[in-house]
Amino acid sequence: MTDTGKDADVIVVGAGPGGSSAAFHLARHGLRVLLLEKTEFPREKVCGDGLTPRAVKQLIKMGIDTTEEKGWLRNRGLRVIGGGIRLELDWPELASFPDYGLTRTRMDFDQMLATAATDAGAILRTGTNVGGPILDRTGRVVGVTATGPDKEPLEFRAPLVIAADGVSGRFALALGIAKREDRPMGVAVRQYFRSETRHDDDYLESWLELRSRESGDKLLPGYGWIFGLGDGRVNVGLGVLNSSVAYGKTNYRTLLTDWVDNTPAEWGLSDPANAEGKPQGAALPMGFNRVPHYSRGVLLVGDSGGMVNPFNGEGIAYAMESGELAAEIAVQGLARPSGTARERALAHYPAELKARYGGYYRLGNIFVKLIGQPQIMRVATKHGMPHPTLMRFVLKLLANLTDPRGGDAMDRVINAMTRLAPAA
Repeated sequence: MTDTGKDADVIVVGAGPGGSSAAFHLARHGLRVLLLEKTEFPREKVCGDGLTPRAVKQLIKMGIDTTEEKGWLRNRGLRVIGGGIRLELDWPELASFPDYGLTRTRMDFDQMLATAATDAGAILRTGTNVGGPILDRTGRVVGVTATGPDKEPLEFRAPLVIAADGVSGRFALALGIAKREDRPMGVAVRQYFRSETRHDDDYLESWLELRSRESGDKLLPGYGWIFGLGDGRVNVGLGVLNSSVAYGKTNYRTLLTDWVDNTPAEWGLSDPANAEGKPQGAALPMGFNRVPHYSRGVLLVGDSGGMVNPFNGEGIAYAMESGELAAEIAVQGLARPSGTARERALAHYPAELKARYGGYYRLGNIFVKLIGQPQIMRVATKHGMPHPTLMRFVLKLLANLTDPRGGDAMDRVINAMTRLAPAA
């Protein structure tokens, strides 16, 4: 499949979960893959560090050992706290997804996926910062420019490029593909704390209401999480959506401090001596906020294509799923001669993304607008939390965990809703 004079069949920009997933599946199909990563491993990345069964499924597909002996902490489900109620919801038992989630820091998570890609045959170059595309006379991308570890200028050529360079979307921006301002956006801030009482929690914990001790127990904007990591630490964070009046007008790090200061003293979160590192933040590009996902020889994967789930802020699962799909499409496209036949195959990528997620993300976009209104959130929390059956339905909806065929009544309702909703 490789054209003479090319460095690879496919260049993948970014070795995060989406890029490494794409590189892994491409290499497994026998393609020559060049995976370019601007940093060196191991490296930290701002994240909640929690994985739902949807992400676990992708890890299993890549042959990753998810046992506790390999440093993973399993969780049984989601604990929801709000409206004075504490509710534990187990992950649903489904044919399509495993019944457990995981936590692990990004310090070695991404490196583990990149190693799986290289074990499959991909070539990884770290310390290689991609600057932009190389275009042919027709405007099609035929490679990338980059700088190496010693700042030396580099060029790499391939008939296809997969851009998995994260929320900044630098490669997409270089092609004139800007983010859509009418789609949801969030910002999240997280910090690590040592906590002997919370570090080995077997549930992910989500807070629907955040309160400040310093301000008369007032309600703070956003939602929060506490995820045990099993190593003596917890990942504590909060997120604010752009549908909130507080978005862009709040010091999110101060907001995090206000909340953790109001948590029980025995958890250790309110003691600054237990903090590890400073709070760090990142943007959450949601609901396909950058399109088109294929243009002129470039496929967008994960955050670069705005694929974070608007319902729950989950990005890793969708990055890995879109990476796998991009690889499958690329394999089929490169098996055809360049020109109309190949473009027909590659154009299937955005069509398939829309078919898989378009209706669901449309519902998520509506959901974001609704919960941005405090009065609606208060009513939903007050009247929804006391009903476990309803909350189990909400968990399936928010985590996008259903069986597409042969599921229960909840699955059928959710699947029907996503089919009927106009695609995002």
